[in-house]
Amino acid sequence: MLRALQNSRNLLGLLFMLPAAVLLLLFLTYPLGLGVWLGFTDTKVGRGGAWIGLENYAFLWGDSVTRLALFNTLFYTAVASVIKFALGLWLAILLNEHLPFKTFFRTVILLPYIVPTALSAIAFWWIYDSQFSIVSWALMKMGLIDKYIDFLGEPWNARLSTIAANIWRGVPFVAITLLAGLQTISPSLYEAGAIDGATGWQRFRYITLPLLTPIIAVVMTFSVLFTFTDFQLIYVLTRGGPLNATHLMATLSFQRAIPGGALGEGAAIAIAMVPFLLASILFSYFGLQRRAWQQGGSDS
Repeated sequence: MLRALQNSRNLLGLLFMLPAAVLLLLFLTYPLGLGVWLGFTDTKVGRGGAWIGLENYAFLWGDSVTRLALFNTLFYTAVASVIKFALGLWLAILLNEHLPFKTFFRTVILLPYIVPTALSAIAFWWIYDSQFSIVSWALMKMGLIDKYIDFLGEPWNARLSTIAANIWRGVPFVAITLLAGLQTISPSLYEAGAIDGATGWQRFRYITLPLLTPIIAVVMTFSVLFTFTDFQLIYVLTRGGPLNATHLMATLSFQRAIPGGALGEGAAIAIAMVPFLLASILFSYFGLQRRAWQQGGSDS
């Protein structure tokens, strides 16, 4: 009787999972499989392609624009993720204190994250405008510069400007998630540390940081994934310019595949991103293994 009941529950669970499994198969597994296949062909828009093996990847390995896009992606991801983590952690600690209007500030800090990416990019496009930039205008009024800055017209200016826009958009996600993690830490631990004479830095170093490590691993993994695969912000702001200085792997893949018509080449660029994404997931996995906090276990 018990075995029949257990089997019926298992069957019911499988039936409930079936719609989600179908959706994943249609919208995740099939596109991924098709992309892998196209990466090994010379498929163009409007015509089928033949199997060419690793020729697309060999071409991309020697392509200077692809190498530049890889550098841009790694630089963009590393700098933006580190700064987002630092600012997000600082804001989370600040919002975890007993501040007046704390709920209001927590709400306001989420605004950059909930605004659609395209609208954020358009706003930054106006902020960075070479003729009407509010930033350049303010700096000129303060006497710090004598001409407007070409934020999006110079390669390194454009790289740093897009990173700044990504940081503004991504900090709220890091801050709110880390804040949720901070609130799971028992205040009695800080009280015990204060009684033992621990300074604020020592309490952060030996209490906050170790207990927050699993959350940090997850947050940074998602932050790196979102930043590495960023498309909308770059495409609206610069479309990869100037001189391909802001092309990321995602934007270059789109450019080669859709406007350029080389579906096989574009798919190969997209598939080349997978090893970097897997490395981020492994970082999260090993970070979580350091402390089995969900089960209340000990460090592994």
